[in-house]
Amino acid sequence: MAFAVRFTKETRRDLRSIHDYISTNDPPERGDYVAREIIRTALKLQEMPQRGAHPPELLQLGKTSYRQVFFKPYRIIYRIRGNTVNVGLIADGRRDVTPLLSRRLLKP
Repeated sequence: MAFAVRFTKETRRDLRSIHDYISTNDPPERGDYVAREIIRTALKLQEMPQRGAHPPELLQLGKTSYRQVFFKPYRIIYRIRGNTVNVGLIADGRRDVTPLLSRRLLKP
């Protein structure tokens, strides 16, 4: 069964920010490539969304409803609801994403 992969407004903004940063500091083609590969990695979740590991920051809090996959060094953090994969965060894995996780994924 194929799952639908949905990007939120916030994750589209994440992707745009990553693209813009890379395109400003490297050749613009590099920004295009990274953005395409992040999307491609996320879309692979249509087939096997359970393959992603649980983010360690959330496991420490006892939260197991989110999973993550990587297009190194970028983390794609998502949640499965029914037949839909909801991408909740795309972030550089070299940075501390705990504040982002708290604000975006753990809000009441």
